[in-house]
Amino acid sequence: MLLGVNLSLLIGPTIPLPATPDIAEAVQSVSVTQSDEGRSGFQIVLQIGRAGPADMLDYRLLLNPLLAPFNRVILTVLFNAMPRVLMDGIITNRQMSPGAQPGAATLTLTGEDVSVMMDLKKKRADYVAMSEPLIALAIIASYAQYGLIPEVIPPAALDQPLPIERTPVQQDTDLAHLKKIGERFGHVFYVDPGPAPGVNQAYWGPPKRLGLLQRALSVGVGPETNVESINFAFNALAPTIVDDTIQDKDLNVTVPVMTFASTRLPPLSLMPALPFQLPNVRTSLLDQGSGLSMMEAYGRAQAMTDKSVDEVATAQGELDALRYGGVLKPRALVGVRGAGFAHDGIYYVKSVSHSIAKGKYSQRFSLTRDGLGSLTPAVVP
Repeated sequence: MLLGVNLSLLIGPTIPLPATPDIAEAVQSVSVTQSDEGRSGFQIVLQIGRAGPADMLDYRLLLNPLLAPFNRVILTVLFNAMPRVLMDGIITNRQMSPGAQPGAATLTLTGEDVSVMMDLKKKRADYVAMSEPLIALAIIASYAQYGLIPEVIPPAALDQPLPIERTPVQQDTDLAHLKKIGERFGHVFYVDPGPAPGVNQAYWGPPKRLGLLQRALSVGVGPETNVESINFAFNALAPTIVDDTIQDKDLNVTVPVMTFASTRLPPLSLMPALPFQLPNVRTSLLDQGSGLSMMEAYGRAQAMTDKSVDEVATAQGELDALRYGGVLKPRALVGVRGAGFAHDGIYYVKSVSHSIAKGKYSQRFSLTRDGLGSLTPAVVP
């Protein structure tokens, strides 16, 4: 029990079980980082020592098979009687520091979410007559032992491959391939733990911009302030449009490919960088302009523009979990209030880092959106 926050640890091969008392008592601190890009990670620091005949050969916890690499770890926080799964991951690294004083040795377990198991083996595979959403579903389904529940959002523009024309081919790891085919449409792939221990949501689609708002991040509002620090930034060089021409592979004619604004819906700001920043905006060419149909070219061009404005306006900060009264969830929406009209409003939570130790629970966060100005007259606390 940490300041009213109950941390639960499940550990073991494939189907983890509650940690044994000696492991639970040895836990000194836990860190978890969750992000919508790249794998999420965790770190558990345990205090270990040698205090009897059983420790003559080595530190007892070092010999415990539950702490072996590639075992599964599930971390759950019970906050205000509401459980929240912070991490469902795999141990990938162990570090032991003997320490200068007796009983001061530490064992640090580092790992990543279960998607790391999708990144171990490069392979070649053919997906006959399968579009990118179907490929994503097929790959995710092959990891059912980790409780992956697929959530695949098809893109607006999709070119169905015909076997007589082309066959999609994979020549990398499953995780790398999911991200590669997602980038064509400005999609992300991540594994979100929960809602129950042992269950994970495998999401392939655009960044989520719909859903209920989490409790607001409040700054400069007196006793209701729950943010310890926050900094805002605006990157005017981020927005990018595409102005190019391609040779349509089907029609064999030259067609223009242009973008002007983001298609991410709904917008999160009153003054999104595109189209408000035109004509002072970067202009780019397609990364791959040959061998594409007009639909494929437009889809990839729009993906470049959409992704470029996702992080025009950003906020970095830290909050105290107890003052906030809950766990800030990444890959979802949150309101900010008290920072002024330009920076108040709704943001997408890109990442959250949790730091839990005896007597402390803090959360560092990264927020993003497409521009400045609040769309709502007030943000609900």
